[in-house]
Amino acid sequence: MKIAFAGLGVMGAPMARHLLSAGYTVTGFNRSSAKAGAWTSATGGACAPTVAEAAAGADLLVLCVGNDDDVRQVVTQALPHLAAGAVIVDHTTTSATVAREMAALALESGRFFIDAPVSGGQAGAENGQLSVMAGGDADALARVEPAVLAYAKAVKHMGPSGAGQLTKMVNQIAIAGVVQGLAEAVHFAKAAGLDTDAVYDAISKGAAQSWQMDNRWKTAARGEFDFGFAVDWMRKDLGLVLDEARANGATLDMTALVDGYYAEVQAMGGNRWDTSSLKARLKP
Repeated sequence: MKIAFAGLGVMGAPMARHLLSAGYTVTGFNRSSAKAGAWTSATGGACAPTVAEAAAGADLLVLCVGNDDDVRQVVTQALPHLAAGAVIVDHTTTSATVAREMAALALESGRFFIDAPVSGGQAGAENGQLSVMAGGDADALARVEPAVLAYAKAVKHMGPSGAGQLTKMVNQIAIAGVVQGLAEAVHFAKAAGLDTDAVYDAISKGAAQSWQMDNRWKTAARGEFDFGFAVDWMRKDLGLVLDEARANGATLDMTALVDGYYAEVQAMGGNRWDTSSLKARLKP
């Protein structure tokens, strides 16, 4: 299987590296030549100067870019150059609308588009332990799933095009509530004069336990917010969630509230802080 990989940032670079390590032929592309060069130097892999050249004759195109417009641009530029019957797997978090648009566009040319956002963050990408939620043609996904499992621990087909992105929205809704609860819990513990490390030891083995608690409690308590998924990206995702909720009639009071709190963090200069920086709004 010949693979093209577009988007060699903090997530895409390790994902593409895992594909190389698994023995696949991979040609990378990144709009920033510096990132492309860094990936080539670190892995020995090849990069092309344009996405069209990277995609030439590829059986699988993997995307890990920024937003809806980036996906539209890469897909339209790459699509005519892919092998017949090729599969595009998009790990970008986007709207369900663009996923459906790209799936229809790919199908017109005899190819397939799978919307496949991921959960697990930078650490999951580095360790090859991402969770993938996918929408689109099930048979097309099955053909490329062995390659995706080079950097993922689980791939779940969720339904037709757009279902992967809708599932990622559910994921972000759940995370937003948990992280706000964590921020308030740390804040309350400090206000009460408790030893926050001791509090963690006392409550983290019971019903309060979560991934966020295990990985972000102690750093948030220390005011350290440089551990992964950035506030800017979370606000982009929550914007997609709230747009979709307005369309489907879902009531997301907590999500809207937390999105506003993240806006406050941005106003504090925390655009690139990780999502646990909701604690920074609260003193002590």
